[in-house]
Amino acid sequence: MTALRIGFLFRRPYGAGHVSIFPKTMQALADAGVVVDVIAANGRLIDLSTVRLEHDLYVLKQISGISMSLAGVLHAQGAAIVNPYPVTVAIRDKVIAARILGAAGVPMPATYVVSQPDLLTPLLNVGPLVVKPYDGTCGLGVRVVRNEADLFAEPRAAHKPPPILAQRYHPPEGRDLKIYVIGEQLFGVRKVFPARTEAEKCGEPFSPTAEQREITLRCGRAFGIDLYGVDFIESEGKQYVVDMSSIPGFKGVPDAPSHLANYFYAAAERAARGESLWEPPDARRALQGVGLS
Repeated sequence: MTALRIGFLFRRPYGAGHVSIFPKTMQALADAGVVVDVIAANGRLIDLSTVRLEHDLYVLKQISGISMSLAGVLHAQGAAIVNPYPVTVAIRDKVIAARILGAAGVPMPATYVVSQPDLLTPLLNVGPLVVKPYDGTCGLGVRVVRNEADLFAEPRAAHKPPPILAQRYHPPEGRDLKIYVIGEQLFGVRKVFPARTEAEKCGEPFSPTAEQREITLRCGRAFGIDLYGVDFIESEGKQYVVDMSSIPGFKGVPDAPSHLANYFYAAAERAARGESLWEPPDARRALQGVGLS
């Protein structure tokens, strides 16, 4: 039997002692007989004529730069990618993602997009806003704006500024809530934002409520994926989804490398058979899953 082949698209290989759970995930796959390759984009000359399908499955972990572009090249050649390139592009663009989630009935703060910050001034008369880059990741550039002084506190870039996403600010009750989805499994983690220490980044596990589970799964159905993360806040007794990420870091998820290795193994098997990577939940329950032992 031919060994499964999985290629991981990263910016660069992980160094020794890196705290990411992905090196352990890749090692678990290799121990199970999978041929695992790290396709690192930085620091190398890439002849685009040589970029071709060589793996049963690709994992798009780095959602920016050359890795993202290579995923687009592979997608055009029919590659099976987790998560699919068009979905990753849509989730990466918070303007697109917010509209898709809102149309799916996901509870979100009122959300706006502008080309320049001064256009947000009238909204501040109603109350504070959370302002963030439309394509930001890891919480970078996210800030609460309460007045015009806050709005213009950040220096403008010399080049044409990108779109700015703004959401109505709802004071959170307690820590931010992150719910991670790996196939049919959901994991809740309470985290401090912004997290500064490794302990804060790992947070504390919690069991999502039935409402939180339903909202989280609705997010996945909106994009047709089952590997992702959703950021919640609770404010005045209401749940709000404030962000969604494609293949997050999964820090704080118990035994995350094992869960991810099983997920990627099963996805590679389906891809090798020419099957869809994602099945609606009802259809998936009817199938007998085969994963790592």
